[in-house]
Amino acid sequence: MESAADVAARLGATGYLADGELATVVFLASRMQRPLLLEGEPGTGKTALAEALAQSLDLPLVRLQCYEGIDASQALYDWDFPRQILHLRALEAAGAVDSDEAEKSLYDERFLLARPVLAALRQAPAVLLVDEVDRADDEFEAFLLEVLSTWQVTIPEFGTVTAPEPPLVVLTSNRTRELHDALKRRCLYHWIDHPGLEREVEIVRSRAPEVSEALARQVVGVVQQLRTRDDLLKAPGVAETLDWARALTYLGTAELDLASAAATLGALLKYREDGDRVKAALDRMLSR
Repeated sequence: MESAADVAARLGATGYLADGELATVVFLASRMQRPLLLEGEPGTGKTALAEALAQSLDLPLVRLQCYEGIDASQALYDWDFPRQILHLRALEAAGAVDSDEAEKSLYDERFLLARPVLAALRQAPAVLLVDEVDRADDEFEAFLLEVLSTWQVTIPEFGTVTAPEPPLVVLTSNRTRELHDALKRRCLYHWIDHPGLEREVEIVRSRAPEVSEALARQVVGVVQQLRTRDDLLKAPGVAETLDWARALTYLGTAELDLASAAATLGALLKYREDGDRVKAALDRMLSR
């Protein structure tokens, strides 16, 4: 990637439309070999950016999905215990009795199961997506910080694995909790907000070209109205906008009306209470 403009063009070729600020921070993260921390509401395109980056650079995408209770072993490596047992039985059947040699052979590379972080270091260059890092705990953050500072991990039974080239790392957070300053300082930071009307219409037309421009504008207009409401449990993101536009198109809807909108709200809203509230206001929203 030669410039921010080049980044925007590459991402645009995959259907991901990045504004100037986002393209610039992606370019700098690549050049400075720094992780990129993306925060924003769910559905604003944080995960999609990492996927588009991997596609645009023709690099493997390695994804680590964080969750409450995840630990370093689940992100780093494990040993293939069943194969190790079979190996020991094979040694016993062959008459191998040297316990030290037998134990050493158990920790051969063929029994090593690389989890996402180790896989990304060994496959480099690659794009490593650490998704929803805010769902993990403090100890896991500390582990990530160490890996992202040295680009290497030490496996006691195996040795140290160092990336031949640092992977391009994208961390995403929905900001369900504040991340530690130490992790933030290690990264370049960017907040991704919901796009404006014109930008979102552009995104729909780019990612779902089968949707007509007229329908895309109607759909985005309603979605933009929904995001201003404070009574919804979850406002729809760009991903839901795309789903709704595609659903309407698959039903042969040329123009958004009350019946088609109400019938397809399941593609846009994910809570019954939200659906009930929006159905009650659809007539007014469509008349705007």
